Amino acid sequence: MSSQEEWNAFEEVKKGSADEKRDSEEQKEKETVGDRLRVNEGSDDSIGDRLRVNEGSDDSIGDRLRVKEGSDDSIGDRLRVNEGSDDSIGDRLRVNEGSDDSIGDRADGSGNEANGESESDESEKEAEANQNDDSVVDDEADSGDEQVEISSRTRTKSDTDPTAHAGIASIEVKVNAIDEANKDDGKPQRPDLTLNIPAPVENLPMPSNSLSLTERLERALGSVAPLMREIFGDFAPFLSKTLLGSHGQELVLGGLVTLKQSSSVVELVMLLCSQEWQNSLQKHAGLAFIELVNEGRLLSHATRDHIVRVANEAEFILNRMRAEDVQKHAEFESHCAQTMHNRKEEEKLCDHLITSARRRDAVVATKLKEKILNILTNKHGAWGTDAPVVHEFCKLDSWEDDSRRRRRFVKNSYGSAHPQATLKAAIEHGATEDAVMAAKEAFHTHLQATKQAQLTQDFTDEELLQVDEKELDMEFAGPVALSTQCKLIAPGVVIHGTMSITKFELYFEMDDDDPHNKTLDSKVLQYVDYIHGKWHFNEVRAIFTRRYLLQNVSIEIFMSNRTAVMFAFPDHTTVKKVINALPRVGVGVKYGLPQARRSSLAAPKQLYKLSSMTLKWQRRELSNYDYLMYLNTIAGRTYNDLNQYPIFPWVISNYESNELDLSLPSNFRDMSKPIGALNPTRKQFFEERYNTWEHEQIPPFHYGTHYSTSAFTLNWLLRLEPFTTLFLNLQGGKFDHANRTFHSPLQSWKNCQRDTSDVKELIPEFFYLPEMFYNSNNYNLGKTDEGLQVDDVLLPPWAKSPAEFVRINRLALESEIVSCQLHQWIDLIFGYKQRGPEAVRATNVFYYLTYEGNVNLEKMRDPVMREAIENQIRCFGQTPAQLLTEPHPPRNSAMHLTPMMFSQNQEDVCMIMKFLSNSPVTHLSANTHHMVPTPAVVSVTANHNFSVNKWNETSSTSASTTNNTGNTEKTDQPQLPLSMDQFLVQHTNLNRRTLGDNFDQRLTVSHSSFVVTSDNKHIFACQFWDKSFRVFGVDSAKMIQVVYGHFDVVTCIARSESSLNQDCYIVTGSKDCTVMLWHWYARQQAIMGDNGSIISPTPKATLTGHEQEVTCVFVSTELGLVVSGSKGGSCLMHSINGDLLRSLEIPESCVTPEILTLTREGYILIKYDRGVICLFSINGQYLRHTEHSDNIQAMVLNRSGEYLITGGHEGAVSVWRTHDLNQLYNYPTCDSGIKTLALSHDQRYVMAGLGSGCIIVFNIDFNKWHHEFQDRYQ
Repeated sequence: MSSQEEWNAFEEVKKGSADEKRDSEEQKEKETVGDRLRVNEGSDDSIGDRLRVNEGSDDSIGDRLRVKEGSDDSIGDRLRVNEGSDDSIGDRLRVNEGSDDSIGDRADGSGNEANGESESDESEKEAEANQNDDSVVDDEADSGDEQVEISSRTRTKSDTDPTAHAGIASIEVKVNAIDEANKDDGKPQRPDLTLNIPAPVENLPMPSNSLSLTERLERALGSVAPLMREIFGDFAPFLSKTLLGSHGQELVLGGLVTLKQSSSVVELVMLLCSQEWQNSLQKHAGLAFIELVNEGRLLSHATRDHIVRVANEAEFILNRMRAEDVQKHAEFESHCAQTMHNRKEEEKLCDHLITSARRRDAVVATKLKEKILNILTNKHGAWGTDAPVVHEFCKLDSWEDDSRRRRRFVKNSYGSAHPQATLKAAIEHGATEDAVMAAKEAFHTHLQATKQAQLTQDFTDEELLQVDEKELDMEFAGPVALSTQCKLIAPGVVIHGTMSITKFELYFEMDDDDPHNKTLDSKVLQYVDYIHGKWHFNEVRAIFTRRYLLQNVSIEIFMSNRTAVMFAFPDHTTVKKVINALPRVGVGVKYGLPQARRSSLAAPKQLYKLSSMTLKWQRRELSNYDYLMYLNTIAGRTYNDLNQYPIFPWVISNYESNELDLSLPSNFRDMSKPIGALNPTRKQFFEERYNTWEHEQIPPFHYGTHYSTSAFTLNWLLRLEPFTTLFLNLQGGKFDHANRTFHSPLQSWKNCQRDTSDVKELIPEFFYLPEMFYNSNNYNLGKTDEGLQVDDVLLPPWAKSPAEFVRINRLALESEIVSCQLHQWIDLIFGYKQRGPEAVRATNVFYYLTYEGNVNLEKMRDPVMREAIENQIRCFGQTPAQLLTEPHPPRNSAMHLTPMMFSQNQEDVCMIMKFLSNSPVTHLSANTHHMVPTPAVVSVTANHNFSVNKWNETSSTSASTTNNTGNTEKTDQPQLPLSMDQFLVQHTNLNRRTLGDNFDQRLTVSHSSFVVTSDNKHIFACQFWDKSFRVFGVDSAKMIQVVYGHFDVVTCIARSESSLNQDCYIVTGSKDCTVMLWHWYARQQAIMGDNGSIISPTPKATLTGHEQEVTCVFVSTELGLVVSGSKGGSCLMHSINGDLLRSLEIPESCVTPEILTLTREGYILIKYDRGVICLFSINGQYLRHTEHSDNIQAMVLNRSGEYLITGGHEGAVSVWRTHDLNQLYNYPTCDSGIKTLALSHDQRYVMAGLGSGCIIVFNIDFNKWHHEFQDRYQ
């Protein structure tokens, strides 16, 4: 139907209306307008709330129609009919109930034509009734569409909002009226569109007929009019663009002025019902609402998607929360289980620690019991007898000196001649019947002696349980900071156990339940000192990282008692944790590196690079032996792992001549070649093997064996315990065949030259331990194929004794020939020729499993394969860590360092200093090192006065004399080395240079009556009548401390070497036949004992065994020995722990020892009362003695201990060679007897204290008697 036809139909309907109904229709139309605009008073859902937008907003319709109560929901959410409905706006705005056509479909021009005509007719009739038959429609189709849209919106609203029924009712009445008019005119009826529309609901009371139209409007719209004005005011910007007049003018802005100026409802109704407003609404409002609906539809779909997405997210969050709950529950259960497990482990650890403490206490108690029995039952004890002593077994102690030499032997309570090993070897090696029978007889005798010796037993587990728990609680006070499984690496054995670290202590306890530990031989475990180990942090001196089976999983800890202990851990991470838990000591102070944990964790190359030891060796401040030991130490070589034992080179190649000339190069081995390449024929064999090697997995190599293995080490040290037991354990409980047993250096050297399976180097003991060549335990080692009985090692003809062999071997190592080429041997073992192309060129390639980095045991999961690789590493040996990748620098020559070293001194006497008192100088102490705060020579006279004579470091060797007043004569000569004490020169403050007069006058004042600390700050004096010894301050002679301990007068006193913090040991001997060891603390400036008291300190140890008063004492911290002599001739050796090691057997001509001294090389020199000087080894072996016509009253050794200087009653000062007591030189005889001697720190001056009250300074040059330099002085 066209627009014109629709207009004609509308006119016919309008003409057919009855005049009598005009007033009533007009009345109804007014009521309809009121109904459509009415809202419930107080409703929160008013038009203003539903259509409000922010004033001035340019947002879209959807944004401007937001609900103002903070809602962020879209229009679709706000226009939703049914709660929770996902239908679009079009679905929710259906006109007819149950209709499937949306408003958009009904408003579309392309819809059904009949429906469009009906809807258009109804819209036209409705619009005509609303305009009281006076309105003119400009665009019928648009007006119809707008009316339908408004009607549909109103009807949809009525479905959900009861307040909207008034508007719906007015529309329904109007449509019904039009339909009645059509029926009256007899024209065709239009389709009835209101059949399904519900009946109108009258929600407003009908006005009374008595009220006027204005009053009725005021009454009906009075409450709505203010809201309408507010709506128009708020939405003016939007409505002004939508509601336009016929000429395009803005209706809202014009009418808004009227609305604001007047509050009349009639004017508001007239404005809204005006022609311009009606036309604008019909023309533009429909399109705007269609646009709004379409936008709402889109927003509805977006909102639905948003809701679905939010719902999915909510479901995901809920699922995640449920999963988190499940996970937290599982974690809680796991945490509970872990906590319970940790508690059990802690309880197990506590039980383990308590058991360990009990066992450790039992071990300590057993050792103390043995110590007490030894003190009581030895030859010099209270229960001792003069009966001949049965053979006493000894073992090598783990005590190390400053050069890491183990030279001290102690009593071995587990020692034996191992007759069972001899018997087994005799049977397996096919010995004669007589030899087998002799071995059986010796074995049964040993068993019988063993049964009789086992009189006492160790504590049982039941006895250990009776230990007081309070003592254990005190021992383990404090939490365990770290506990881990580890292995104790001891010589020849690996023990599995647990390491525990508390705040101040380190513990190790063997795991008795470990399957590996159950397979260990109990005889081997007897020689392991730290199965139940405990160490205080104060004992830790240095910590090094080590390799175990070529893996960086081990550490070695050096203790203050000069022992070392080694542990291996599961991985390197555990190593770091353990080092972080231990005290921060680094690698000690010996190598000049900082005491930091990073030093302990540093690689060997880093230690070598950061240390200054190479420079010291080049400048000859370090011996060849000490430098090689330093390289072995930082490269990971250790005494605790026999597979990584320190390596030393073969030095001498001549083992056949009667005399050995160390000045001939032909007597020395070529250091530039490895031991396997010294023989050209054998070298060719090894190179051919390397060049023709064909194997896919094993790289080529020159040598299938190594120069250092545990088997080689045990073979060298076979005659010493505990290495004998370790060797037997390795060999299955029997001695090896005599042909393979080390019995001659000559034979071993020949094997290294011709045997293709023998390329071994030497060990350090060849250069310091003569006891290794003695069969002191009388082992039956069998006979060779030539019928030679293997017993003591057969020495070369040029060595008359093992001590002589060791001494010459050491001299050869320190010789100039070796010094000039030692760096080449270092390149082969530790340097750039160890591996790589240089090793190939040097014929120095070994089996690949001897090198670090070729296998990673931590990542190896197959236990069988891992065990096989570990066994191969143990068998083939281990190459040291590579320290440098460039050639090692050579050593400087002696002439290069000191060009004037061979210049002759003009005179022997340098200077003479005379004191006015004329009292004999009985004690001299020369602390002249430049690091001492006040370098000086302290002298003490017989009248107990002392002086502090300043040492001049810049002095020359020129001689000068002093006059009787002590003033030095003025000459043009350079400054003298010694200057007299200024107090004595000026003769003032003499009270500050006296020690008092409380001394026992019955005793003779001697050199051993006084001791001066190494910093020249304190003097120790003995021989006081009150049985004490005292400490005086040097500056003021003030008495600082009085120490009591002996039960009689203290007769002698001595001091050990000082540590870096100036601490030292003080040893005193007394008439009560005891010797006491004290500890001097320089920081506290006092002697302190274990009780921490200064007023009444306790001694560190009380040494017994003497039967008469003690006459002389000597203590060495480096060797850990205290040597003492008493009247009657007995000289005893104790350890600083108080153990009596042995007594020195003296010649019959000797009566009373008077002077004692001890060298670094382990020689003990004792001067007896008849001018006899005896020489003993460190282990008590008598070597030789010499008699002197003069009564020697003073002795002093040079720093190396190679030379001895003596002074006698006749005033002669003599120089002796220590090892053979050969007198080398005599200085001019002095005018009185020599009472005391001292050497300057630079070893250039000898100071002698005379009985006439003088100090004479002699020039000395020990190089004049050196075997290599003595010819250059002639």
